[in-house]
Amino acid sequence: MKAIPNCISFSRIIFSLILIFVEPLSAAFYAVYMICGVSDMIDGFIARKTGTASRLGEKLDSLADLIMVGVLLVVLYPILNPATEIVIWVILIGMIRLASIVVALKKYKTFAIPHTYGNKITGFALFIFPLFLPYIHMAVLMDILCAVASLSAIEELVIQLTSSELDGNRKSIFIK
Repeated sequence: MKAIPNCISFSRIIFSLILIFVEPLSAAFYAVYMICGVSDMIDGFIARKTGTASRLGEKLDSLADLIMVGVLLVVLYPILNPATEIVIWVILIGMIRLASIVVALKKYKTFAIPHTYGNKITGFALFIFPLFLPYIHMAVLMDILCAVASLSAIEELVIQLTSSELDGNRKSIFIK
């Protein structure tokens, strides 16, 4: 029972990698994508409800999220063909996130990405992004996603810089 949430997180890594081999925005893509999204929602929920939450699980969940985002960037970039400003914005967000990871590595000697509300909102925005592509102008969706991700990344960096101890489940800079 203890391994189930970690197995779900690990399955998200496998399914995210499968997305590389599926035609983007096809029915198969959306089916695998939905499996990834559902697994992201239930792994932590199951871990908390069964009392099996662990540091390893937190790290595995964050790693699965990073892999999924990376795969989506690779798979969707040719289709989206974003403006240069968006590409620069995404790179800046990535640099802020990387700085946060480096701060955590230096301060706490471990990989850590806090599970903040901002990160959850960013994950949800990223999850619904491909679902709304047929209905909302792509530039509007990318602006919204980048704005949400920017605020989340900055909040995460501030948390890592100002916290005296590691708290992977810190919800916000406003909530301890």
